[in-house]
Amino acid sequence: MIRTTHVGSLPRTQNVVDFIFARERGEEYDRAAFDAAMAAACSETVRRQVAAGIDLVSDGETSKISYATYVKDRYTGFDGDSPRNAPADLKLFPGFLERLKRDGGTPSYARPMCVGEVRSKGQGELEKDIANLKAGMAEHGAREGFMNAASPGVISLFLQNDFYPTREAYLAALADAMRDEYRTIVDAGLMLQLDCPDLALSRHMLFADLTDAEFVKIAEGHVEALNHALTGIDPARVRVHICWGNYEGPHICDIPMDTVFSTFMRVAASQLLFETSNPRHAHEWAVFRDRAAEIPDDKILVPGVVDTTTNFVEHPELVAERIGRFVQIVGAERVIAGSDCGFGTFAGFGAVDPEIAYAKLAALSAGAALAGARIGAA
Repeated sequence: MIRTTHVGSLPRTQNVVDFIFARERGEEYDRAAFDAAMAAACSETVRRQVAAGIDLVSDGETSKISYATYVKDRYTGFDGDSPRNAPADLKLFPGFLERLKRDGGTPSYARPMCVGEVRSKGQGELEKDIANLKAGMAEHGAREGFMNAASPGVISLFLQNDFYPTREAYLAALADAMRDEYRTIVDAGLMLQLDCPDLALSRHMLFADLTDAEFVKIAEGHVEALNHALTGIDPARVRVHICWGNYEGPHICDIPMDTVFSTFMRVAASQLLFETSNPRHAHEWAVFRDRAAEIPDDKILVPGVVDTTTNFVEHPELVAERIGRFVQIVGAERVIAGSDCGFGTFAGFGAVDPEIAYAKLAALSAGAALAGARIGAA
């Protein structure tokens, strides 16, 4: 049996989006109604994952404005607005970038700067998310669940530093602040997923002026800060996701997986989630084959076997083929079928139609079943 999962975020209903943006804009809203909407939406999100055949489910990041900037609502020290910097590949095609802006293809949301000491406001909001997920799992029969959390590195990418004396000091402060969030998730019996696009995306978004070697040193510092925050947490309870940006674009400035492979392997997490379906990175399954000796025995590979930036629904045969490549590398017991990235990275924004997102998850599960049957028959 090949287990199935996805990266975490899923499409929100319009009711949920309206509540989230009312909070985002500082408007008055009914807090009890907000909480009730989040609980109901999370339950339905879990139900749909189970119906699609997903084994390791999430809350869909229902209550969050985005996978990284939600921290501004749960931690002190953030205000104002961070500089906006389009990815380097989109800058090379200004006509396409302008079209994205004109057609609403780039999400708009607050990205405050760090202007003071970063401290937790408490885990109350997180505990509500955890309770909603666990209630949904109990109601719909999901046995395994995970919850996303931002890594120190990705926070520093979107909420830039204007307070700490150095980037290193900022990362250290973020690591200390996020530690309780990570432990709260694990202590609740859920898998902790760390979202780390900073290990790849930030190369062409924030550090485009550096060489690859210089960027890798930056990324290694991010991993060091993250691992510090994970001190005392069993890596078997941790997943980590790396990506190059969940947007349709040329992606010709993406740093190769081969270049960041060793850095990725150093994260203190057992499950490694990465892109391997979109046209820019599908070939990089071969990196794992060619460097199989460097994959620690305790690592489980979670390749993205469906893309998250187009409305094509992958054929289960193609999904099974993609899964089979990784089974040949590390064995079936060390492969979980996943998605390239999230389907609802930002509330109210997503290239994939919500109904098609769940159709893709169903195709993922069907392909995993095919792959498992072929392994059993071999």
